[in-house]
Amino acid sequence: MTSAIRDVAVVGAGPAGLAAALMLARQGRRVTILERFEAARPVGAGFMLQPTGLHVLDCLGLTGAARDLGQPLKRIVGREARRGRTVLDMRYADLARPRADGLGALGLHRAAIFQVLFDACLAESVAMQTEREVVEVDDGRPVDAVGRKLGRFDLVVDASGARSRIAEALPGHRAPLGWGALWATVPWPGAPFDPAALQQVYRGAAKMIGVLPVGRRPGDPHPVATFFWSLKHGDHDAWRSAGLAAWRDEVAALWPETQPILDGIDDPDALTLARYGHRTLTRPVGRRLAVIGDAAHATSPQLGQGVNMGLLDALALAEALAAHADLEEALSGYARRRRWHVRLYQTLSWVFTPFYQADGPGLPWIRDHVLGRMTRLPLADRILAATVSGLLLDPRGGRAAASLSDRR
Repeated sequence: MTSAIRDVAVVGAGPAGLAAALMLARQGRRVTILERFEAARPVGAGFMLQPTGLHVLDCLGLTGAARDLGQPLKRIVGREARRGRTVLDMRYADLARPRADGLGALGLHRAAIFQVLFDACLAESVAMQTEREVVEVDDGRPVDAVGRKLGRFDLVVDASGARSRIAEALPGHRAPLGWGALWATVPWPGAPFDPAALQQVYRGAAKMIGVLPVGRRPGDPHPVATFFWSLKHGDHDAWRSAGLAAWRDEVAALWPETQPILDGIDDPDALTLARYGHRTLTRPVGRRLAVIGDAAHATSPQLGQGVNMGLLDALALAEALAAHADLEEALSGYARRRRWHVRLYQTLSWVFTPFYQADGPGLPWIRDHVLGRMTRLPLADRILAATVSGLLLDPRGGRAAASLSDRR
C-alpha cells in the first residue's frame, strides 16, 4: 500500500462500521473503532442479507461463517388478511443471474453478523475504544460529547447510524416518518411457517405483521425469528395502555397461526419500538471524513436494504481508498460510486412505503389489485426480484475483492 492514508478511525461498531474497519485493516492501515457503548454489542432487529450484502461478505471471505448462523431464504410472501389473497410473492430464483451457490438471501440475527465481523476485526488487530460518543469531526479529530478530541487521524469514517450527530452537520434531506414497528426476537415457531421465507400479512396499509426466520444467535443452537407489528410512533402510549391481551387478540384475529408466538410475549417491554425516517446527505463526505450506512442514507425498511447499503458503502470506500492515494480523490470516488444507487433506492423506498404503512384504503387497494397483478406480467418477476435484492443499477464492484479477503 502506497497511500498516505495510514491512521483511520471508524465511529460505530454496527455491521457497516465493522466491515469498513476490517477492509481498511486488511489494506494495511491502522484502524481504531470508537464505540459509544460501554462494550461493543449488536443493536436492532434481525434482517435480510440480500445478494448485495452477500457479495460484500464474499469479498471478505465471511459468507460461510454467516451462513452457518443464518437461515437461507428463497422468497418473500405477503397476503391480505381478510380474503387470504397473496399480493406479494417474490422469489430469488427469478433473478436474471442467481448465485452459483443457490443462496438467495440470508436471514440473520444482529448478534450473528456482529460476531462474524467482530471476530474478523480482532484477528486483524483492529483497536477498539468504548464509551466514546463522537458528536463531531474536526479535520480528522473526533470530538466527544464533552468536547474532548480523541486523537488525530488521516480519515474518520462515520458509521454511527441514523441518529449520527456527525452527519447532522452535513447538508442533506431529512424527513421523519410517522410509522415505525414493534419488534421482538422470538423462538422459531415451526410449522406452518416457511423457514425459507419472510412472511407478512396485511390489513390495508395500517396493519402489517411479519415473521422473518433469522437463524440462530452465536452460542445458541435454537433457531429464532424476528416478529414485527407495524405501528405509528404516536400510538405507542395508547398501545401500552390498552394492554397486551387486547393486542394479542387483534393480531391473532388477523393471523391465527401467530398464536404460539403471541403466547410467548408476556411483557410489553419485550417489544421494541423502531422509529423510521428518511435521511440522504447531499454528499457523504467532508474534510477527512466519509459517512457510510444509515448515517448517510437512512430510510424505511420496506425494501430491506439498510444493512446491505451500509456494507456496499464500506466496500465502495475501501475500493476508492485502494485506487487513490490522494484522500480527496478517494472520497470523491466513493461519493460518485454510491450516488445513483443510493438515490434510486431512497426514491423507491419513499414511493413504496405508503403502500404498506399508511392510513386510508386507496393505496393498499392499488397494492392488492393493481401492483399484485402487474407482478404476473412477462419479466415482472425478474424486475421485482432485482428490486428487492438491491440489484437495480447493480452496485457490486470487486476491483479490490482479492485484497480484502486476506491481506496476507
